[in-house]
Amino acid sequence: MDERDFFNEQKESKTANFSCPHCRERADYEVRWLRRTKKKDLPRGAGEQDRARFRNSRDYMVRIDDTLDCKKCRRRFDIPNAQSVVFI
Repeated sequence: MDERDFFNEQKESKTANFSCPHCRERADYEVRWLRRTKKKDLPRGAGEQDRARFRNSRDYMVRIDDTLDCKKCRRRFDIPNAQSVVFI
């Protein structure tokens, strides 16, 4: 079974404050995340290995955006020092 069979997916965005490495301008940016919440029941047709994976799984969020566009100079930069996966 695929990991997506164990989770419900929902897109959401969060505001974060970053500074552009090119022009040093600080601004708030909307960063998109994918929230995966564990389903209540195990899907049908799951084997013993799938049951173990489902039992050990937990809710988490994955960052969708890796780069941002500066609001002042319009240059693209990577999101610095931010985690790409967060467990809830």
